[in-house]
Amino acid sequence: MPLQIVRNDITKMEVDAIVNAANTSLLGGGGVDGCIHRAAGPELLAECKTLGGCETGSAKITKGYHLPCKYLIHAVGPRYRDGKHGEKEKLVSCYKVSLALAKERKCETVAFPLISSGIYGYPKDQALRIAIDTISAFLLENDMTVYIVIFDKKAYQISEKLFTDIAEYIDDNYVDEHTDDYSERLRRMNAFHANENVYETSACDEADDEIGMLTAAAPMAVAAEKAMSLDDALSQIDESFSEMLLRKIDESGMTDAECYKKANIDRKLFSKIRSDKLYKPSKPTAIAFALALELSLEETKDMLMKAGFALSHSNKFDIIIEYFIRNGNYNVFEINEALFAFDQSLLGA
Repeated sequence: MPLQIVRNDITKMEVDAIVNAANTSLLGGGGVDGCIHRAAGPELLAECKTLGGCETGSAKITKGYHLPCKYLIHAVGPRYRDGKHGEKEKLVSCYKVSLALAKERKCETVAFPLISSGIYGYPKDQALRIAIDTISAFLLENDMTVYIVIFDKKAYQISEKLFTDIAEYIDDNYVDEHTDDYSERLRRMNAFHANENVYETSACDEADDEIGMLTAAAPMAVAAEKAMSLDDALSQIDESFSEMLLRKIDESGMTDAECYKKANIDRKLFSKIRSDKLYKPSKPTAIAFALALELSLEETKDMLMKAGFALSHSNKFDIIIEYFIRNGNYNVFEINEALFAFDQSLLGA
C-alpha cells in the first residue's frame, strides 16, 4: 500500500530514503537524530558540516552511508510552544520539502519518523494528523511508497476523543462468539427440560411424518441434481468482485487512479484486479475499495460478499470499519490511524 504505518527501528528500514528529524545545525542531537547519526557513521557528520545548517520547516539531503538507504533527508521540525506561532505550517512544510527532495531523487520508498513529536514536544495526535494529511495528499498526485515508522506505542497517539468513541462502540457491539455465559446456558437448558415432556409425543409423530416425506422426495431430488448441467451451474454465478468494483467506479464518476489512490492501493495490484474478473482480493483490500467509493454499509457488505467475506461483530477490525462508515468518514488514511492504534490490520494491499 502507498502509505503504511509500521512499528520498527527507522535505522533498519530498507528504503530509498530515510527522513531524519534533525535540528537546525544538522550536526546530530538526541532522539531519532542521534540514533541516525550513530548508525550512519562519521561520514555523515562530515558531509553535514558542509551544508551550513537548515532552517526550521525545511530539509536537506545527504548520502545514507552505513544506513540501509541511498539517501538521508534531514527535516527540521518546529519546537512546539502553544500552536499559535506557526508550528503547524512549519511541520507541514517539513513533510512537503522532504517528499519533494525524495521525488527529485526518484525515490520509490521513503521512511518518516513522526517529526517534532519527541523532545520538540509537538502533541503526538496532532503530529500524526499532520503527517497523515500531508503525505496522503502528496500520494494522491504521486506514485511512491511512504512509511511512517513508530518505534513503540508510546510514540503513537490518535485523538483521545476518537479513541474513546471507538472503544465505546466496540464495547457496545463486540460479541465474543467463543464464549457462552454460564447463566444463559443454564437458562436454555432448564427451558429445554421444562418443555421436553410436553412435546415428546407430538415431536415423535412429527418426526415419523417427516421421515416419510423425505423418503418419498429423495428420488426426485437425485433426479433434479443429475439434470443440472455444468452450464446451468455456471449460469448462476453472480457478478464478481472485480466486475462490481469496475461498475461502481464508472457509476461514481471517478477515474481508476483516483479510486485506487483513495483506497491506498498500489497501481500494480489494481491492474491485476482489472485484468482478472475472478480476482479474489484480501478483506482489507476489498474494504479499502468500498471506502474509496463511499459505499453505504449495506453496499459494503454486498461488495465484501462478492469477495467471499462478511462483516462480523465478533471481529474488532470489522466493528471499527462499521463505526467509520456509520459516521460518514470514508478517509482510508484516517481509518488506518485508528486501526493501528487498536492493533488491527491496515487497509490497502
